[in-house]
Amino acid sequence: MEDKINKVAAMIAKARKIVFFTGAGVSTESGIPDFRSPGGLWTRFDPDDFTIDKFIQSGETRKKMWKILLEGGLMADAQPNAAHYAIAELEKMGKLSSVITQNVDNLHQKAGNDPAIVHELHGNMQWLLCLDCGEKYPVETMIQSRPSADYVPECRNCGGILKPDVIFFGEPLPQKVLRQATYTAQECDLFIIVGSSLVVYPAAYMPQYAKQARANVVIINLGPTEQDDLADVIINHSAGETMTKILKRLKAEG
Repeated sequence: MEDKINKVAAMIAKARKIVFFTGAGVSTESGIPDFRSPGGLWTRFDPDDFTIDKFIQSGETRKKMWKILLEGGLMADAQPNAAHYAIAELEKMGKLSSVITQNVDNLHQKAGNDPAIVHELHGNMQWLLCLDCGEKYPVETMIQSRPSADYVPECRNCGGILKPDVIFFGEPLPQKVLRQATYTAQECDLFIIVGSSLVVYPAAYMPQYAKQARANVVIINLGPTEQDDLADVIINHSAGETMTKILKRLKAEG
């Protein structure tokens, strides 16, 4: 592993445009369960309840969503971990072009990454979006102001349905964000995947775009991924410890 750490640090030192791609394996180190893992969202709730069509048509489904938020799906108390801070530190060092993330927890921004370079493919759970007029509200503010535990808030502007600003089943990814992410993947010379098994599309196309553009690809993940064959370096280890070691090595060499 030490040789691989040294190799990745050398790649970062040499690269001009670095893109990080992060998945659930980064969030889990901040105490946020993977949706599919034991204790995750889909072990407690039926994913069929959270198609976009059902959410719009069913008041009962919207009540269930608020139940999730009140039981901890809000993630407002989750804090960045060592992997988030290492990625933010690379931005401060001028080494980072962008972060493409499948996570919806806002932790890259909390760690210090500029929100303008964080491309959230699946949205951000910290916000509510009115499906009628497009107004946005902080989730935490709306929860704190609710008159009762079973209250389902409506848009204060137009009375429309409020939905967490994340991608539901049956919804397309936000096209502007997808375009921005695709562009940065195609323009980088080093693409580093952290904490993703690369099985969810279209997000998982990003490493392929980078490789097609002749970027070096690094995978840091606890287990094998669907795209290990693309990687120049694979480190099967925890995100936080690995990123901390890479950053330390980079600074020592600098």
